[in-house]
Amino acid sequence: MSGFFADPTFWVAVGTVLFVLLLIRLKVPGQVTKMLDSRADGIRAELEEAKRLRVEAEALLAEYRRKTANAAAEAQAIIDAATASAERMAEEAKVQLQQQIARRAKMAEQKIAPQPAARISANAAAKSVLVPQLIVLYANGSVMLSS
Repeated sequence: MSGFFADPTFWVAVGTVLFVLLLIRLKVPGQVTKMLDSRADGIRAELEEAKRLRVEAEALLAEYRRKTANAAAEAQAIIDAATASAERMAEEAKVQLQQQIARRAKMAEQKIAPQPAARISANAAAKSVLVPQLIVLYANGSVMLSS
């Protein structure tokens, strides 16, 4: 039997069995299992948190998309209202300009209309003053009429 105890393989096997028994006696497999279970629970909790955050993020994304669509519709409504207002203002300005042109034309006609009568009265006044003076000058011989 001394050959059996002298074999190194036997002692390696005995050492391995004793090491495994020692691990079992110190409840190492239970501690490893407990540690792995707690790690698995932590990972499960992180996965649940990630799922919850994903659902929340999808809800926020849908809300922002809805708000963006509403904002685009509001912006288009504002643009349409501004365009209509600008067209209305341009039309009003055109009408006012036409009215102003008509008023100014009427005022110009009123200023021009009295001028012929004023010219006639000025001509008559000039004749009444100049004709007698010319007659006097002609009579004195200062002015000669050419025939």
